[in-house]
Amino acid sequence: MLIYEYKLAGSKAQYAAIEDAIRITQFIRNKALRLWVDSRGINRNDLQVYCSTLAKDYAFASCLNSQARQAAADRAWSAIARFYDNCKQHKSGKKGYPRFQHDNRSVEYKTTGWRLEPDGKHITFTDKCGIGTLRLVGNKGQQIEAYPIKLIKRVRIVRRADGYYVQFAVQAERHIEHVSTGKQVGIDLGLKAFLTTSDGDSIENPRHFRKAEKRLKRLHRRLSRTQKKSKNRTKARKRLAKGYLKVQRQREDFARKTANALVTSHDLIAYEDLKIANMVRNHSLAKSISDAAWGRFRLWLIYYGRIHAIPVIAVEPAFTTQDCSACGHRVKKSLSVRTHLCIHCGLVMDRDHNAAVNILAKAVSSTGGQSGTGTLAV
Repeated sequence: MLIYEYKLAGSKAQYAAIEDAIRITQFIRNKALRLWVDSRGINRNDLQVYCSTLAKDYAFASCLNSQARQAAADRAWSAIARFYDNCKQHKSGKKGYPRFQHDNRSVEYKTTGWRLEPDGKHITFTDKCGIGTLRLVGNKGQQIEAYPIKLIKRVRIVRRADGYYVQFAVQAERHIEHVSTGKQVGIDLGLKAFLTTSDGDSIENPRHFRKAEKRLKRLHRRLSRTQKKSKNRTKARKRLAKGYLKVQRQREDFARKTANALVTSHDLIAYEDLKIANMVRNHSLAKSISDAAWGRFRLWLIYYGRIHAIPVIAVEPAFTTQDCSACGHRVKKSLSVRTHLCIHCGLVMDRDHNAAVNILAKAVSSTGGQSGTGTLAV
């Protein structure tokens, strides 16, 4: 599934109509969840049928397209199904009991309720919410009109701090013919350097949030000084939200470009299968770990590995830093010790470089030394 995104340009009345559609989506989702809470034996089909009942009972709910109402009910069932799965798998801690939503920011249409204009630069929403025709603003290289309409399975309107966006979910696969380089690489993710490769190269940690933190704190202070429910408070909230949105986009852009560069220049990539959710429990490092956005980088690495058809292998991280990459002896060291010094063979190496070499060795041994095999991390 490919996602194409455009910014929407319209009038204030159209933006207000989008907000109405978003609120109706939240209303239907919460009503469907309430039905599940109050009744026993409710399944996904029951929630779908309940959408038509809501449309009859509430006139404003009937304004939203019927399939968009079903998509809203599907959101409730998605939360319910996730809760059931966590219970069946005996997940430790909280099981994620479904909660009512108060901050919905999107509305999703399926195959009806919208029409893409022939010029590919406008989209018209045809339900009774009154959104009408909106102009698509985006990269000229994105030609959504080139795809047959039947391949567009979802159209989602999303509200962000800097405006409204529309996303097209296209049922298609992307493949790139990989130019073989004969190189294999192991990468060690870190905080001092964003990553260090088994070749000894390192990429600096950009620390996007740390660099923007001073400005964000100032925006927080300005927001706290404003009077509640005032226009100045609304403006201050928007400025603060845009500040966080910029940091988010910087992280995403860096992760995507770094992953693409690694995949295009190697035939096999190995990385540590870090449990990031557990690592951020360390309150001394949680902010730095979140700022590094290892999770986003890992998702892009896997994605580009798939479209280039090269193995991207997740390696168990245990003792990759402690073990010597030359002789295999275990040399224990604390996090503050940045140099690997083996007392058995005399190897002196940066600890991250040593870990990256061990990660690659583990990956190669698991694939029998063949770069074209191995399990793709999911």
